[in-house]
Amino acid sequence: MTISIGNDHAGTEYKQAIVAHLEAKGYTVNNYGTNSNDSVDYPDFVHPVANDVADKKVDFGILICGSANGVAMTANKHQKVRAGICWTKEITELTRQHNNANICCIPARFTALQQAVQIVDTFLTTDFEGGRHQNRVDKIPIQC
Repeated sequence: MTISIGNDHAGTEYKQAIVAHLEAKGYTVNNYGTNSNDSVDYPDFVHPVANDVADKKVDFGILICGSANGVAMTANKHQKVRAGICWTKEITELTRQHNNANICCIPARFTALQQAVQIVDTFLTTDFEGGRHQNRVDKIPIQC
């Protein structure tokens, strides 16, 4: 499985731990995030991840910032992206099961590091339920 990951300055430590965790499990990881704690503009790191997901170059994306709101808002501007903010295991499961999210957005300032790793594992191993949820997911993109 191939994952693209991006982060701003609030998520550098989390990104490094998640990348190491995923690579240890045999995943291929495209790292678009900053490796510094110096202030950066999160959209610069979100768009490459969202493009990879929308173009089906990767299986999933992971984005990390302080609240996860900015990265989720930016990623969801891409037509084929469904980015969900995931701050607990249960929310993460529902984001995948009911919304077929393809990008997991983690709020680094509101989750513990080990919790964030668990969120990633949950996101990557939870299947979309389809069924009644598919009709709803089909209505998400704007039909221009």
